[in-house]
Amino acid sequence: MSKCCYCKPSVAVKKDSVGKIFQDAMNDGEGILRLTPTWVPRVFMQPGRRIKLHPDDWYALGKKRGGINERWFGSTTEAANDNRQPDEGLSYVKFNGKRFLLRDAVEEGKGDVVGEAIWKKFKRWPVYSKFFDDLGPLFHHVHQMNEHAANVGQEGKPECYYFPPQLNAAENHFDYTFFGLEPGTTKDQVKKCLEDWEKGDNGILYLSKAYKLKPGTGWVVPAGVLHAPGSCCTYEPQWGSDVFGSFTSLVENRSVDWAFLVKDVPKKFHRDLDYIISMLDWEQNVDPKFKEHHYIEPIVDEKTSGGGWVDKWITYGKVDGKSQLFSAKELTVYPGAKAVVKDPGASSWIFVQGHGKVGKLLVDTPIMLRFGSEPNDEIFVTAAAAKNGFVVENLGSEPLVGLRYFGPDVHKSTPQIGDHKKVK
Repeated sequence: MSKCCYCKPSVAVKKDSVGKIFQDAMNDGEGILRLTPTWVPRVFMQPGRRIKLHPDDWYALGKKRGGINERWFGSTTEAANDNRQPDEGLSYVKFNGKRFLLRDAVEEGKGDVVGEAIWKKFKRWPVYSKFFDDLGPLFHHVHQMNEHAANVGQEGKPECYYFPPQLNAAENHFDYTFFGLEPGTTKDQVKKCLEDWEKGDNGILYLSKAYKLKPGTGWVVPAGVLHAPGSCCTYEPQWGSDVFGSFTSLVENRSVDWAFLVKDVPKKFHRDLDYIISMLDWEQNVDPKFKEHHYIEPIVDEKTSGGGWVDKWITYGKVDGKSQLFSAKELTVYPGAKAVVKDPGASSWIFVQGHGKVGKLLVDTPIMLRFGSEPNDEIFVTAAAAKNGFVVENLGSEPLVGLRYFGPDVHKSTPQIGDHKKVK
């Protein structure tokens, strides 16, 4: 069994040499791969300091690149940052002191890694998740729908939120999120906000509504829906894209440049307010029952829970009302227990509490990480391993808690939004 060295960084393997080490890693881990941390800075955010990165490393890539506010999981999607590192946003597989891109592993293993249906349809792992961790609120922004994202060679980005209790002992500055627009808001009102961009606060949040965020709950945010995330540390399963546009000109008296509104807008439409407003799914933004249609709470999956473990749905349902684009679960294994897991498809895992084993691989949750360190808290369970089943064992004295997300249409059925109200 391979050993993970925490202090000594692994050596990157070029794409044309991945084949053999990939097969060795698959054989050694019986289809379960160890991943290394993927840190992503953002110039428009302030580090929330709850994702375990050492205080000296919040600006590890330099102040001009911004603070590190995000950690991405199981990602084959590049981060759309200016002046980015070539592999920014991409996850690495680690084995025997070497590492290679998960994206290259997917190309090598194809259906054995991501599942035959996903490989046949997408030819990639089309989803990822992240920890989003901001000190304060983010701007009211939208992730483009497919039709608009396609105009800049991208894909739309729906996403979901879950607020892990283990990472939310501190609320930070603003644990409220604005969603959508107040019912009755007109497009002319939004256009006036855009016209007032250079006057200071353009007032977009006066047209929206904020909701108090509660650890252990979540929200579904389809593409085209405005949202200004609050300062809870968030686990975010989402589609494999990094498009967005800010509709806010000031955040906590910090200026937001017009460039953040039109980052993913064709140049010819950079001042076309009608086009920019068309990026909004108007019906969903002004939905008078927005919370009823987008708020979710965990639901225990009785079929996959046992005497010593509990498996809960934390992201579920049809994100756009039509498709199961991604889903996620939270597995809690109590001290001394072993959970037998057999999922219908591949999954990417991050452990947020405890110490144990997944199959042959040791897993634990570090208290603090240095930039470049390679802990044992993240894995990718390939479709081959998921189909065969594996054991998750708690070797510690506290619950072992892992979050895992799945790709599109992996489950024959999931709970639907609102089903938590039916659970007694």
